[in-house]
Amino acid sequence: MTMNEAMEEGSDNKWEWRRTKTTLMAELKKMSSIAAPMVATTVLQYLLQVVSVMMVGHLNQLSLSSVAIATSLTNVSGFSILSGMAGGLETLCGQAYGAGQFEKFGMYTQTAVISLAMVCAPITIIWIFMDKILILIGQDTTISMEARTYALWLIPALFASAILKPLTRFFQTQSLIFPMIISSFLVLCFHVVTCWALVFKLGLGHIGAAISFSLGTWLNVLILLCFAKYSYACEKTRVSFSTKAFLGIREFFGLAVPSAAMVCLKWWACELLVLLAGLFQDPKLETSVLSICLTVSTLHFTISYGLGAAISTRVSNELGAGNPKAVRFSVCTATFLAIAEALTVTAILLGCRNILGYAYTNDGMVVHYVAVMTPLLCASIFTDSLQAVLSGVARGSGWQHVGAYVNLGAFYLVGVPIGVVLGFVAPFRAKGLWIGIVAGSIVQTVFLFIITALTNWKKQAMMARDRIFDDTSSDECITDQKTSV
Repeated sequence: MTMNEAMEEGSDNKWEWRRTKTTLMAELKKMSSIAAPMVATTVLQYLLQVVSVMMVGHLNQLSLSSVAIATSLTNVSGFSILSGMAGGLETLCGQAYGAGQFEKFGMYTQTAVISLAMVCAPITIIWIFMDKILILIGQDTTISMEARTYALWLIPALFASAILKPLTRFFQTQSLIFPMIISSFLVLCFHVVTCWALVFKLGLGHIGAAISFSLGTWLNVLILLCFAKYSYACEKTRVSFSTKAFLGIREFFGLAVPSAAMVCLKWWACELLVLLAGLFQDPKLETSVLSICLTVSTLHFTISYGLGAAISTRVSNELGAGNPKAVRFSVCTATFLAIAEALTVTAILLGCRNILGYAYTNDGMVVHYVAVMTPLLCASIFTDSLQAVLSGVARGSGWQHVGAYVNLGAFYLVGVPIGVVLGFVAPFRAKGLWIGIVAGSIVQTVFLFIITALTNWKKQAMMARDRIFDDTSSDECITDQKTSV
């Protein structure tokens, strides 16, 4: 190789590095502009339930216990299902927006609202008989009755969520996150004032907290609907209601059901292991420690969920636009961000492990137990960050059914059995149960990573285009719309 050739090769490598660096910075900017606001939105919405529990906690122990149980069950049997099913829109709306099919984008949102409203009916029946379910599994009769009353007053919030969850995806897949931050903040302020007034001033007790939560959820719906109807930013995707929305119900359920399974299967496994902790010799201690770990993990999920929402939007938009190379770059960028975020959070938790428990209790035994559990908690948080991104890729791509099978096997064939064996046979008690969660999370993350790494993104882009353009050759679409990364 001559000196001139060497200099030309070095110049080419330098130019390639600059181009890659520029693309990386642009992708990081796009990802952060979605992820950071989504984290803020998720935290603000999560605080609604926290405020309700905190307010009721100042009444009496009966109200606190019943509201805590009702909140857990309504989340597991209702709100989490609606949120998971709405994930089907991350595929449909995201890819339609990327392909510039704005009318279909709006129609998919209407279909989702109709579908989720249909699902609310059987969920309502479960909530009506919540007291009998709780008594059947050994809960106190008085607590069960109070929990049922609280759940009944949450039914309006359930139907509001059937509209709110699709609306959230409507804005998310357009990268319009700011309206959701504003609405969530206003609703939280409204809920704090209203909940305090109804619970204490009007003397409605825990019923007042449920009424306030329902009113706040409907207020959130109204604010977002007004923005969608009157904002210039939604001009292209805003469509009038049409009976065509009913025609897409089958297609939506085909993505929504496995999407809900992806969300709920792990959630249910964690709740199951917390319930099993009540069978130990010292159930109060073991359950308290697992509850604290689960609370910390849930709080962290608000961060990882933001990353998952960001990569889901980026993947679906780029697949709809026919840019498989851009998808690969987005996945790599999101994975890098997830690892960086997980390392930061785990470092903080490990550094604070000896005082972490004091944020929830003054019991020295519980605090020490939490410190012992912290390394395992960090392991699950690390895998949660990665799987949140990988699950976002699955939702954006439209292979939620694969993710559902992975979660089913990871937690019910691996995680729960290992947790039960280590918790009751070994016995490591609560530590063994959480090891089961970690084992399931590791298996889940490994399989999702392998599937993502082996995915043919060009084929996925063709399938996305076929989904959006029923009568258009996807090969021609990708050739016409392919852009450089």
